[in-house]
Amino acid sequence: MRKVYLSIFMLLAVSFLFGCSRNSESSIVKKINKSLDGINSYYLNGDLNIYNNDDTYNYKVEVYYKEKDYYRVNLVNKNNDHEQIILKNDDGVYVVTPSLNKSFKFQSNWPNDSSQIYLLASIYKDIFNSKDRVYEKNDDGYRFDVEANYPNNKNLKKQSIYFDNELKLTNVDVYNDNNTLQMNIKFNDIELNKDIDDGIFNLDNIINSLGIGDEKEKGEDETSTSAIDDIIYPLYIPTGTVLTDEEKIAKTDGERIILTFDGEKPFILVEETVSVDDEFAVVPTYGEPYLMMDAIATLSDNSINWVSDGIEYYLVSDVMSQIELVEIANSVTHINQNK
Repeated sequence: MRKVYLSIFMLLAVSFLFGCSRNSESSIVKKINKSLDGINSYYLNGDLNIYNNDDTYNYKVEVYYKEKDYYRVNLVNKNNDHEQIILKNDDGVYVVTPSLNKSFKFQSNWPNDSSQIYLLASIYKDIFNSKDRVYEKNDDGYRFDVEANYPNNKNLKKQSIYFDNELKLTNVDVYNDNNTLQMNIKFNDIELNKDIDDGIFNLDNIINSLGIGDEKEKGEDETSTSAIDDIIYPLYIPTGTVLTDEEKIAKTDGERIILTFDGEKPFILVEETVSVDDEFAVVPTYGEPYLMMDAIATLSDNSINWVSDGIEYYLVSDVMSQIELVEIANSVTHINQNK
């Protein structure tokens, strides 16, 4: 009888160890890595939220990816229906802005230089490269707590990445040092190795499909404005820096406000009305695409430029880092956020 009990005990022990092995961190990471190697293309959509104190900025996100390093990321700001598209193809990186009838063209390494909350390869890479990775298996699936790599935003420090029991990515949460949620995305649909036509990544096709340049579309556009009703001041100003000058200039088709800040961290903030171009234009741009609270900005070594609710903002400083520029820029807003 003892032999029978011992055999049963050994069988249960082996089964337990085998089950634990299948769900071990190294085993799950290997499976994720293997699944990534087999991805030649994908389509996904999800809901992205960015948090700023009591304000929440909501985006609808769609991503198309195809090997050869082709990307198309459609971002629609749910708060004001402002749409922008990040496109990467053989010609470079573009940020298409239909409401302005133009596209900004970059020669950049996007999306390889930082974490990207809506791109599979970036999320998986953060798991593989994390030095302080924390792993947990629960009834709903798997969670990895890893470092976040956002060189231009010091507030984004760590992230929790969730998979279901079938190792399908479900959501990503990004936190600051105080474990306060700063950004998260819930993936509604992910289709791996989807048959995606190369035309999806063609700029001319995007222009035609969105009706960009059409006179009717331009006439109905709500982002154009001819006057600045309220000057928007940054809520964050570096210590030892103050507003010293404020100048309003009339333009042919609107207004321009120039705010000059002097002190330990001097900078200039320009706010001006924007209008839709008569013909679609591709504007060569120096810098990198950068996702702000309510728009995709152009971030260079000493400046950041973005459009929000019919106003174009240009922030420049010869002494501040990109992190400091982003911090000030993110404090400049007048959009109606969800609470």
